[in-house]
Amino acid sequence: MLRLNKLRELTLQTASAPQRPAFISAASGLVRVGDYLYVVSDDEFHLGVFAAKGDAPGELLRLFPGELPDKPKKRKKHKPDLEVLTRLPPFAQCEHGALLALGSGSTERRYRGALLPLDAQGGVRQAPRSLDAAPLFEALQQHFDELNLEGAWVRGNELCLLQRGNKAGSNAVIHLDLQLLVAGLSAGDRLPVVAPLAIHAMELGHIDGVPLCFSDAAALADGRWLFAAVAEDTDNAYDDGACVGAAIGMADDQHRLLWMKRVTPAHKIEGVDARQQADGIHLLLVTDADDPMAPACLLSVKV
Repeated sequence: MLRLNKLRELTLQTASAPQRPAFISAASGLVRVGDYLYVVSDDEFHLGVFAAKGDAPGELLRLFPGELPDKPKKRKKHKPDLEVLTRLPPFAQCEHGALLALGSGSTERRYRGALLPLDAQGGVRQAPRSLDAAPLFEALQQHFDELNLEGAWVRGNELCLLQRGNKAGSNAVIHLDLQLLVAGLSAGDRLPVVAPLAIHAMELGHIDGVPLCFSDAAALADGRWLFAAVAEDTDNAYDDGACVGAAIGMADDQHRLLWMKRVTPAHKIEGVDARQQADGIHLLLVTDADDPMAPACLLSVKV
């Protein structure tokens, strides 16, 4: 059992709308670059930007125009459901790399994303580019009963995407040709059709009869990767369910499971950042309580 340490709540200087609370409530992805923590939320049109140290309130960076309904059911229907946030290496037009945010793809409204070029210090200084992910997502949809992307990382010349399972579907790692994807990003604002190089199914076990399913991942330099998994009692990619437990695991570069440990408290972990240091691997995690009145938390644990 891994004991999680609470570092802070993800409070904001200004809420995304007058009727919204001044915090992120549904954190769903985390990337640390330099002195910045970037947090994507699945029910906002914004990206949260926080200092990597301290507990100062963060700022919101708008990714998409418009406003979301405030009523929970309508908001759920219209939200972009951004679940993937990863850092891309340098490429044409993004000489210092970029952040890539993607929706889950679980409905057509969630077939979108955003590209955020980084500067030499890891900051976002250019306006984000909205992306139409429909061509890619429609192609990926052919391989699953329900597409539900939850995380990503770069491995050499590949982009690895996590497909989140549920009580009716399996977890998988999807391998895409990164150069083909980047070529499409350089050419325009539509993600191109990129056929998977491989799809690797993974079984993570159960908690109280509910399957553990991917919620995010982070890579290490040696090819190993760490992931968060939650046991959410739902049988589809749209409806939320009770979270009966969560775990952190590690796999090797062939996706063989090396170990997996449950966490306490059993937060619904939705974002992971991993750093290898001399005394072990230090993880930062963000949470989603599925409650708009509950602030997301930043947690830490060493493995």
